[in-house]
Amino acid sequence: MADHGRILAVDDTPASLKLLTELLQAEGYDVRSAIQGELALQAAQIDPPELVLLDIRMPDLDGFEVCRRLKASPATAHIPVIFVSALTDTEDKVRGFALGAVDFVTKPYQREELLARVRTHLEVVRLRHHLEDQVEQRTHKLRESREQLQKTLTDVITVLGATVEVRDPYTAGHQRRVAHLAVAIATELQMSPAQIEGLYLASVVHDFGKLRVPAEILNKPGRLNPIEYGLVQEHVGIGRDILQTIDFPWPIAETVGQHHERLDGSGYPLGLKGEAICLEARVLAVADVVEAMVSHRPYRPSLGLDAALDEITAARGARYDAQAVDACVRLFLEQGYRLPD
Repeated sequence: MADHGRILAVDDTPASLKLLTELLQAEGYDVRSAIQGELALQAAQIDPPELVLLDIRMPDLDGFEVCRRLKASPATAHIPVIFVSALTDTEDKVRGFALGAVDFVTKPYQREELLARVRTHLEVVRLRHHLEDQVEQRTHKLRESREQLQKTLTDVITVLGATVEVRDPYTAGHQRRVAHLAVAIATELQMSPAQIEGLYLASVVHDFGKLRVPAEILNKPGRLNPIEYGLVQEHVGIGRDILQTIDFPWPIAETVGQHHERLDGSGYPLGLKGEAICLEARVLAVADVVEAMVSHRPYRPSLGLDAALDEITAARGARYDAQAVDACVRLFLEQGYRLPD
């Protein structure tokens, strides 16, 4: 069977390691096994894998310390780590994500769930590498053509936005619909073409940081506890930090990092107020709230357009930009605007 990816499996229990290794090999993965943390670190340094599946409870070096050392080394920092552990406490999961893990699979795991998560993260890794290669190649070839370079960056943004929806079927299309509404509001406000283009691209990836939020939290049908909600809030900073590493000609990272800020300072992550929040983020905030309330979510049905417009109108000038609110209301009530399917 063809090699589908190079994986390092780490577990101090021989039976568990053998089961995990054979399961992955049967799917065509090239699997190396390590029964100790030190052996895993050595193996990763000598021949970095594409993905690490890591147990937590191990003698000498536990999984948390192994993950920390992997992320501290330039040679292995880029490798995604999935914890495969019997630990179920939210605090343990939060600690794992804080150390840089991308996912958490609880033992005893379901075969199909484990394989699905492995496939997803390998696809993200390869997509990232592919995009990095493409951007590097095209930047070299099109250095003197700003128009072509911007098109390349636009394509990258579109693909990055799509990766979020692969993990979260309940919000499939959310970013696309928010972008559509945000552009309509910006056009109504007569923002410049450059501002509208930057706003559109930021809207397409405004939830990109949710790639680092556990799928079971994103899709949880009930109310989130404070720790889980705090983990979801981190997606804003994660998205901003990733996007600001790319030299865009638009304030995309700034817009993404501020789209949950509110005029009265009640938002997050920085509690910015008023004009300290960029205009693009103020428009995106209105579009995001309206689309979220109109759409179905795992924990509630759609609240309807009237409730969404009532929400932004009630907080007009307090939490939400007054002009953006007025433009949004005009679109729906006077111009017959409807969110795309």
